[in-house]
Amino acid sequence: MPTTWTRTMPLPSTADLLVSGGDHRIALDPATGRNKYGCQPLASTGLVPFGSSTSSGISPAAFAEVDALRNRLAAALPHQSAPELYRHELDRLRGELLALCGIGDALGTGLVFSASGTDVHLLAARVAARVAADGAGSDAGNPSVRRRPLVIMAGEAESGSGVAAALTGRHFSTYNALGRTTIPGESLSQACASDILDVPIRNADGSLRDASVVDAQIEALVSQAVQDVRQVLLVLIDVSKTGCIAPSIACMTALHRRWPSAVQVLVDACQFRIEPGTLQAYLRNGCMVALTGSKFVTGPSFSGALLLPAAIGKILRERGVPAELRLYSAREEWPQGWASAQALGSYANFGLLLRWQAAIYELREFLAVPAGQAAGILRRFAGAIQQRLGSDPAFAALAVPALDRTALNTPCHWDEIQTIHPFLLYRCQPGGGRTALSREETAAIFRRVQAPGSADAGVAYQLGQPVDSGHRAGVPVSALRLCMSARLVVQAARDPDQERHLIGQALACLDMVSALVHTPTRDVGVAPVLDTAFS
Repeated sequence: MPTTWTRTMPLPSTADLLVSGGDHRIALDPATGRNKYGCQPLASTGLVPFGSSTSSGISPAAFAEVDALRNRLAAALPHQSAPELYRHELDRLRGELLALCGIGDALGTGLVFSASGTDVHLLAARVAARVAADGAGSDAGNPSVRRRPLVIMAGEAESGSGVAAALTGRHFSTYNALGRTTIPGESLSQACASDILDVPIRNADGSLRDASVVDAQIEALVSQAVQDVRQVLLVLIDVSKTGCIAPSIACMTALHRRWPSAVQVLVDACQFRIEPGTLQAYLRNGCMVALTGSKFVTGPSFSGALLLPAAIGKILRERGVPAELRLYSAREEWPQGWASAQALGSYANFGLLLRWQAAIYELREFLAVPAGQAAGILRRFAGAIQQRLGSDPAFAALAVPALDRTALNTPCHWDEIQTIHPFLLYRCQPGGGRTALSREETAAIFRRVQAPGSADAGVAYQLGQPVDSGHRAGVPVSALRLCMSARLVVQAARDPDQERHLIGQALACLDMVSALVHTPTRDVGVAPVLDTAFS
């Protein structure tokens, strides 16, 4: 919720702050003490976190760091207003996050904090509209006849359910991070109306569509939109729920260069499974980039950030921040010195602050691991998982393309290695052959493996929530995801024994899933059945 802290108001506990300042998804289920992603606000050592494509619980070390920050806030509040304190601390985190990502002053990047990845998409769409209103779009024909903006993306099904609404200027929750009641699907204002077109990246059976066909369809849609005098926001996902990049980076860069004014680009990197060099390359190419700290980086849900390239930042500083963002953004969350952000309201979201502090702690630890060592750990882990998935008839790895970023012309070390491993479940039949498990059966197994006491010695495993993956032989199926994360790389980097132990835990998790495929299990209501929302 937004804060109206007074200097005499006691600050809530660290655990309470970690689940404040978000929309309905951040709330804890009274029955389980977990949010809709199955996570608690307190550190737990009994749940092995292989679910970073969805979320991870906070680590003990990160909790200690945010607890210290909470205590500093409590000590400072009697002497400083909450918004002033919030701005000061966010400016500190902004500087550290940019420095960790190797983004210096020369790039001129603006970084806006936001409550979630979905909120970031809403901000980016409104920013793109402001850039278009600045007179950009001379390569889109006569601006006097320009029609409502168009969002074009590939793989909407591999994004969150609220993202399409956010990109088209509509509310996506019953209330937002600033505490305002909202109606899902209702437009922020009539002026915000825009349309969205999606090109699927998978067939009805969940198999991958030909990437060249996807690119050709994206190119045709963009070309037609420009011909129709429509401003385009092209969304590139890097990476999606199942580990895909779509459309291709080569397709995106070609379209952006062909129509630099009519086509704005948002890179949805909310999984944050990219290296600093990759992030810098996107910004140099004039792309906005959406990040969160709660996926690969393993900070608590929810924490978003929008990175703005220099040219877009210049327009916003000169023309002002879109007024409709008052509903979703506070002036303290924008870069210091952007006077145009003063049109926004003033709030202090200490929950968001603490969540980003935890994420930056985890990112700092991860980036301290040499990139070559991290690549080796990820490659060996991926090899072990894929070998296990391929050797058990209870599993079928969901096809994922190679991560191709060559069009960015920047060296890569580890982000070309797949860190999300999606797989379907099958039950062998007595007479031979196998049958795919339904979405409901897969969801029940997902809940069972992360239930307390689900394994020997009370160990449980967190997987990425099931993702709708089409049909197999008429059966609607979903894929589980076993994921590597920054935190797990740090653990594995300590010594070879730690790495072997980590791989052993992942294989033990798959052993449990395989056993449950053939064993009737009671259902456990720990988390929802489908991963349908970004954090």
